[in-house]
Amino acid sequence: METLKKRSKNSNILRTAALYVILALIATFIFFTFLQPQKVAEQKDLSEVLTLVKEQKVKDIVVDGNNVIATLKDGLIIKATKEEGISFSEILKDSDIGPTSVKWGVKNNDITKTITNLLVTFLPVLIIVGFFLFFLRQAKMTGDNLLSFSRSRARVFNKDKPGIKFTEVAGVEEAKTELREVVDFLKHPEKFRALGAKIPKGVLLVGPSGVGKTLLARAVAGEAEVPFFSIAGSEFMEMLVGVGASRARDLFENAKKNAPSIIFIDEIDSIGRQRGLGIGGGHDEREQTLNQILTEMDGFEQNDNVIVIAATNRPDMLDPALVRPGRFDRRVSLDLPDIEGRKAIIKIHSRNKPLSGDVDVEKLAKRTVGFSGADLENMLNEAAIIAARRNKKEVDNKDLEEAAIKVQLGPEKKRITSEDEKKITAYHEAGHALVTKMLPHMDPVHRISIVARGMTGGHTIIPPSTDRYNETKTRLLETITSLLGGRAAEEIEFNEFTVGAASDIQQATDIARRMVTEFGMGALGPQATGVRGENPWLARELGDPKPLSESLASKVDAEVGKIINDSFTKAKKILKENKEKLDLVANELLQKETLEGDEFEEIVERGEKLHQMKDQIGETSPKEEEKVPKTEV
Repeated sequence: METLKKRSKNSNILRTAALYVILALIATFIFFTFLQPQKVAEQKDLSEVLTLVKEQKVKDIVVDGNNVIATLKDGLIIKATKEEGISFSEILKDSDIGPTSVKWGVKNNDITKTITNLLVTFLPVLIIVGFFLFFLRQAKMTGDNLLSFSRSRARVFNKDKPGIKFTEVAGVEEAKTELREVVDFLKHPEKFRALGAKIPKGVLLVGPSGVGKTLLARAVAGEAEVPFFSIAGSEFMEMLVGVGASRARDLFENAKKNAPSIIFIDEIDSIGRQRGLGIGGGHDEREQTLNQILTEMDGFEQNDNVIVIAATNRPDMLDPALVRPGRFDRRVSLDLPDIEGRKAIIKIHSRNKPLSGDVDVEKLAKRTVGFSGADLENMLNEAAIIAARRNKKEVDNKDLEEAAIKVQLGPEKKRITSEDEKKITAYHEAGHALVTKMLPHMDPVHRISIVARGMTGGHTIIPPSTDRYNETKTRLLETITSLLGGRAAEEIEFNEFTVGAASDIQQATDIARRMVTEFGMGALGPQATGVRGENPWLARELGDPKPLSESLASKVDAEVGKIINDSFTKAKKILKENKEKLDLVANELLQKETLEGDEFEEIVERGEKLHQMKDQIGETSPKEEEKVPKTEV
């Protein structure tokens, strides 16, 4: 490889030098032919020049071929032409002028004529040869490009380059434990072979986006100190037929030559989808590429220390032949980090960021339930940017809170809105918050704001108080009720609906439909009536029977509608019973625009006291007195 690089470098130097030489020759030719400075001279007869010489008015004479150029003592330059074949000394002698009467000389044009003749002779040849070389080089590059289509586009990280280690990856402790065995095999394969053990040929990393699948694969290569071939699944595919399979062959050949090594295929679902899945069959080129990968993985020999690591967030779409034992033997699941994982991730990404003393990492980890590792890294970076924009020396809690909201909802927008729109938004967000507060199983409200962010006019943040890996029917129904609290507040206060509840309605409908079709929490009982991740009413293949009959689909729609309507009725009932609190929260939002969780709790307590005072002050109504039986005398 080094010899090829040196040859290529020397070839480039020679081509550059030849180009400079040709350019220098062309410049010289142009200079001597066209750009040589010429003195302006007045044309005279030779006899007049000789007369001026006799009168001692000529300073000097230069003979340039047949041209006689005389410079007079007053600075005037005159020019005459002599006969060819007669020297200027003979002319002076014939005119009775002594050779020493005037200073004269002959200009030597031999070098100029030689250069001019050479350029006139060889320059056209050099230009023609240069054009031929240029076209040949272009043709060769075109041929190389055509041949390079079949070569692997994998990026290689050599073992001599410093890589990341497991200490720089946090929040995936169980996955690191699984992959340490892979590292141990790459470092000490003889220990496993002595006991007849076989290391997994493939390791499939499964998890949502941003949890660190690619980072973990690079950490494996860094720990094992072996070459790491990284490629995305989509890079196998090209316009030409057969290119994907050829690239797969080339990738595995290079990995075997550099064994022990690691091949990392990111987003393998782009080429590893189940064959035959889709309307009208599959993509032939993609299936050929998948077949080649299957053959390469299953054809490994035991002494080929090449391990394939692949990452995907759609494991349900992979072909069964790809994930069977013998190819991807081991499946490592990565989840969103728990509180301890988030603390470790925050500490890693805040190493070079000065945090103020009031920043509590544990509190920040509790605030960011549901954040992935990528979200946490982005949050800390945004917090540092916000602090720098505010000319701070340290990142404090306000910067981190602003960054967390920015990651979730987007940047703050300074919109000019009317008082009516602000009032509607205030009651909408107050409805969300108050309904959430009154539901016993919902998490506490963290922040309410009527400041526009992203595509929303306001927001109510209700982060999970703890890491949950399961949900109950009660909590899901309360979540739907909370989502519909904004629409319920609009109807109660304004007797009107706005388009601001569109996103809430969509989320509530999605939850209700999954409760019925996937979780078996509806009146239809514990039966799955939909295909997860797909539209349950579309056939998987052209001609396949639909998974739902029309009558069952109608029942599903009716049950989803019942859940939504019941939850909406419940939200309206809660807000009507707590109308004083709703007004207090909305009015406070109109004044401050943003309320933190403790401020919201204080307003609700104030509203509760106000409600109790009204109940105590109120007397028995006349209607109630009429219901009391009167004593007859």
